Amino acid sequence: MNEKTQPCTHCGAVHPRVNLTWMGSAELCPECLQRYTVCCDCCGERIWMANDYGTHYLHLCASCRADNYVTCENCGALIPQEDAHYNDEDEAYCDSCYERGYGGTIHNYSYKPEPIFYGDGPLYLGVELEVDEAGKDNINAVQALRAFNQENVYGYVKSDGSLNDGFELVTHPCTLETHLQQVPWRETLEALRGMGYCSHAPGTCGLHVHVSRKALGKDVYEQEETIAKLLYIFERFWQEILHFSRRTESQINHWAARYGYKDRGEEILKEAKHGANGRYACINLTNTDTIEFRVFRGTLKYNTVIATLQFVANLCRVAISLPEYHIQEFSWPALIEALTQDNCPELVQYLKERNLYVNEPVTAEREV
Repeated sequence: MNEKTQPCTHCGAVHPRVNLTWMGSAELCPECLQRYTVCCDCCGERIWMANDYGTHYLHLCASCRADNYVTCENCGALIPQEDAHYNDEDEAYCDSCYERGYGGTIHNYSYKPEPIFYGDGPLYLGVELEVDEAGKDNINAVQALRAFNQENVYGYVKSDGSLNDGFELVTHPCTLETHLQQVPWRETLEALRGMGYCSHAPGTCGLHVHVSRKALGKDVYEQEETIAKLLYIFERFWQEILHFSRRTESQINHWAARYGYKDRGEEILKEAKHGANGRYACINLTNTDTIEFRVFRGTLKYNTVIATLQFVANLCRVAISLPEYHIQEFSWPALIEALTQDNCPELVQYLKERNLYVNEPVTAEREV
C-alpha cells in the first residue's frame, strides 16, 4: 500500500484513493457504497441504508421524511404531505383509504373528484342517491362507504342542502353491468337502512342517474338527436314515467319539471335549451359531459335501484338505435317490450309492482 491507495473502512479491500467515497468518518469502496448506502430521492444526499426513512421504492433522509411526507393513518402508506387528505382530527389519509371512508369526512356539495370509469363503456351511469332522517353524520358516512367501497373506490359522500338530516352517496361512472355485478348495492342499502336512513319515505330525496353524453352519439349532432328522442319519450309517456318515478306532481314540479309536449323531439329540445327549468328538469341538460335523469324518487330498496338503472340504460339504447318516427308509433306496452326484451328481471318485477306491465298480480316489498 502507498499514499495513493487506501483500504475501504468497511471491507478492508485496498483501492486507489480516488475511487473511495467519504461517508462521515468512513471511506467506502464502490462496492460497499452501493451495498450499504442510498441517495435520498428528495434532496439527493447520500445516506446509510440503516438511516433510510423511506420505503423499498422511495429513499428518504430523516429531514426530508419529516418535512415532506406523512403516513396514512389506516394503511400506513407513505404519502407526500400535499397529496394527503386530513380529517377534523388532522389525521392524514391516502387517496384510496380516504375515499373508502376512513377519513370520515362528508364532502361539501361542490366536491367533484377526477372520475374513475368502471367497465367497458361507452354507456356509463353515475348515480346520486340521497338519504335522509338519520343524520349528516361522519361516522355513518364512514360505515356507508366501507360497505360501498369494499373492493374498489366506487363512490363518495357529499352534503346536500335539500336534505333535512342526511347526505348523498355519489358513484363514479360505471357501466350497467358493473352496477349489476360488482358494485355492492345490496350490502350498502342494507347498511343505510340499518343506520336508520330512508330515501323514499321522506319525500326530500332523489335517485338521479347521469349518462355520459359520448355514449349517445359520435358527435354533438348525433348526441343531440338522441337527447331529442329521449325528451320525446318522456313527454309522450309522461303519465307512465311519472308513475314509474314514484314522485308526486308537486315533487316533480319542484325538482324535475317536464318541458312540455311537442310533436317532435327536436322541438322539445329547442324548448329545453331556453333553460326555463335550469337543472331542475326531468332530464337536466346543463352539464357538459352528462345528461341527468332527475325524475326518480329516492329508495333504499335494492330491486328498485337496479330497475331504475336498467330503465335508464335501455331507454338510452332505444333512443340511440331507433329513428324517431319508429318511436312515435310506440304504445306504452310496445316501449316496455323494447326495454325488457333483454334479461332485465328487476325491471320487469318493478314494472309489475307499479302496474305498468301487462301482468299477473305480484307481491311488492315496501319502499324505504
